[in-house]
Formats: sequence, structure tokens, C-alpha cells
Amino acid sequence: MSVLTVSHLYKRFNLEAGFFARFGRFINAVNDISFTIGKNESYGLVGESGCGKTTTARLLVRMYEADSGEILFNSSDAASGEAQSGNTSVSVAQLKKDALLSYREKVRYVFQDPARSLNPRMSVYEVLVSGCRRPLKKRGISEKQLREKAAAILEEVGLQAADLEKRPSEFSGGQRQRISIARALLMEPQVLICDEVVSALDVSVQGQILNLLHDIRERRGMSFLFIAHDLKVACYFCDRIGVMYKGELMEEAPAADLYSEGLHPYTKLLFSSAAGVAADESNSNPPRAFVSSNEHFGNTFCSFAPRCPKATEKCYNEHPVLNEIKPGHSIRCFNIE
Repeated sequence: MSVLTVSHLYKRFNLEAGFFARFGRFINAVNDISFTIGKNESYGLVGESGCGKTTTARLLVRMYEADSGEILFNSSDAASGEAQSGNTSVSVAQLKKDALLSYREKVRYVFQDPARSLNPRMSVYEVLVSGCRRPLKKRGISEKQLREKAAAILEEVGLQAADLEKRPSEFSGGQRQRISIARALLMEPQVLICDEVVSALDVSVQGQILNLLHDIRERRGMSFLFIAHDLKVACYFCDRIGVMYKGELMEEAPAADLYSEGLHPYTKLLFSSAAGVAADESNSNPPRAFVSSNEHFGNTFCSFAPRCPKATEKCYNEHPVLNEIKPGHSIRCFNIE
């Protein structure tokens, strides 16, 4: 059973910003993205900076509103609070006020930089319970019970109950990320969105945080959307992975299959970059999201063609679709059957 189902999601932004900005040219940040996240599954979105990973994640919690497409959430207690005879699937776009807040309690977001997402003026306890007091008190949890719950979760992520009275500035980067994870866990969510949560950490600390997330997943039976630019890190943590480029999924496969036989030229480029192998000059340019006019939403050719060593004339004249080449393994490429 899928906890989150994303179907044909689109999001674009005006190319220029400001009061006097012209309207009519757009950056297509997310361009027809579809995927599912199952119960107790970790799904990875991987790609270079600017490919649309974070925009996709923020659409899931409605930090941004999608231009089109559908996000369905399946819960044991529907976010709308209106569980109906076994049908607990709700459209996230239709949620309003309390129903949206309830959904965001079930789908929590952990940001990349804890130094910016944790208020330095608050104690760790205040950071953890900020925004949670009202819904938890509705569940009948007293202030004393709330403090005990916060202390228990802080210990679960590898810190101490005594740390509740400290400030975020007193901790290292890895410890601050543990605090961010603890804050997300306080509402006992079903899905945790981890947006580049280890990219700013030392390699040794990255391993500790990944192992912590793995333990949390096993212990709580949670689902994850894991966003990363390092394909090897994603293959270590995730069950399935979608490789993104310019707002599109270029390849999607089980992590083990992708690690052993990633087929798309872009997937191979990401693996070589993670291994420290220098890319060819023709492949070294960073991606830029496709720019369209007001009338056009989409691409008319393969977005990776200008960097692809296998590109043919067809790649510049037609847009490939995401085809399933074997069960669970799909690829967007004309040159791979």
C-alpha cells in the first residue's frame, strides 16, 4: 500500500522576480513527476543542485502550490479527520486549515541546514515543542507529559534529556541535525521528508545520521522521502530511487539495481562524480531548468541531450518518455532498450 502517491506533478516559476519583472517566461522546476512511497519504504530523489528535488519535496507539504497534478495521502486516520469505511485516501490539494495542519503532522519535513532552521534564541525544549503544544494538548497530553516525551525522543536520537535546557548553538552540526530529527518525530509522523540532511556534514557524521535514520525507520515503521545529490549515499539508505534532471525523472529503479546497473548516461555521470572521477568537459556543465513561454509547459527534446555522449539527432528533435524496461526499472532514453 502506498502512503504517498504523486501523479503528473508540475510546478513552474516566473523567470524574473521583482515588482517590475516581466511575465511570460518560466522556469519549469518540476515537469510531470510521478512516483509512490510505500509503507515503511524509503524513496530517494537524487540529482544535481537545481534539478527540482527540493521543489518536489516542498510541493508534498504545500510549502509551494502545484500548478497541476495530484498528491494523494493514505493514512490509518485520514488527514481530513473523516475516515470513511476503509477509504482513507485524501487529496492533499483539497485540504484546508485544520485538515492541512493534521496532514503536516503526519508528513514532517527535516531541512538541510539545522543552523538556519533552529531558532538560536530558544532552548532545545522550546525548539522541539514549538508549534506542537496545541495539537498535543488536544490529545490530552499535559505539559509534564510533553516534557517527558521530548526528553525520550531526544534520547532516541542519541542526545541526553539534560540537553533540553541548552541552546542549539551549543551543539555541533551533527548534533543539531539530531535535534531537527527529534523535532520532526515529536508528532509521531508516518512520513519523514529528509532534504539533504547529511550533505553539510563530515563523512563520519553522515554515516552516524544515516544509521540513526535507519534505526528510526525500523523501530517506528516509517516511510521516507530521502533527497540527496550523492547517488551512493542514496543507494545505501533507500529502497527505490528516482534520478532527476531538469525537473524530470530520467531513471527510476530499486536502489540495488541502480547501484549495480544504472543505465541512463546521467545516472552514470552521477556515479562517476560520487567516485571522484573527472567528467568530460562536454558533461561538466551544471543543469539549468528548462525555460518555456506562457503557452508551453514542457520540453520538446531530451533535456540531457546537450551533455549526453550518446545523443543522436532524434534526441534533439523528440522528447523521450519514461519507459519501463523491466519490472520496477524505468528509463527516459531513446538509446537504451
